[in-house]
Amino acid sequence: MSFRDGPPDFEPLDQSRPIIKLRRKLPHWTQDGATYFITFRLADSLPAEKLGELERFREEWLLAHADIREDAAWNELHRETMRRVEDWLDAGSGECWLCDPGCSGIVSRALHHFHEQRCFLSSYCIMPNHVHVVVRPFVGFEPADLLHSWKSFTAKAINHHLGRTGEVWEAESYDTLVRDSEHLWKVIRYIGKNPGKAGIPEAQWVRYVHPDWEKAGWGFGE
Repeated sequence: MSFRDGPPDFEPLDQSRPIIKLRRKLPHWTQDGATYFITFRLADSLPAEKLGELERFREEWLLAHADIREDAAWNELHRETMRRVEDWLDAGSGECWLCDPGCSGIVSRALHHFHEQRCFLSSYCIMPNHVHVVVRPFVGFEPADLLHSWKSFTAKAINHHLGRTGEVWEAESYDTLVRDSEHLWKVIRYIGKNPGKAGIPEAQWVRYVHPDWEKAGWGFGE
């Protein structure tokens, strides 16, 4: 089976059905039953100067697009924001608590907890200061609700493990609706190659691929 055929249990974006579009600091699109590529990060993972640079970029973009706020323009903002953020995250800023196997194990177990109950979890990557997930929430379960559950539980458990208090996760997350099978193929391979891109000699990550996906050739290989 080729990536163009799509793997089992994958639901792409359906342009014929309603898409809910929320715009906070970043655009967030949702659709019942669709698949998402989600990135969430530790609270200290971006230095203050990078956050300031990101805010200036956003303000300049909003001024430049004051009269043009169509979906294509918002998608451009999202792509450029993610390009910058991913490069900065891969530089390994902050305490990088997820390098601790105890902390990364907490996150891994939390991601698996709702698999095949509230969502279909296809793959994920736990980096030193951020997490990438490809997931399809079941109808009736919003991606924001899954994220809240994952973050709430893991924040308490990580703080307990580290003997600390305070914020663990950054409130804002980055999510993209997976458009089609080719897009899915690209994000899964991005996840698989992220440790190498970040220059981690021994991958500080965890991955999960449903057995049916592996049989169909949807692993992390080249």
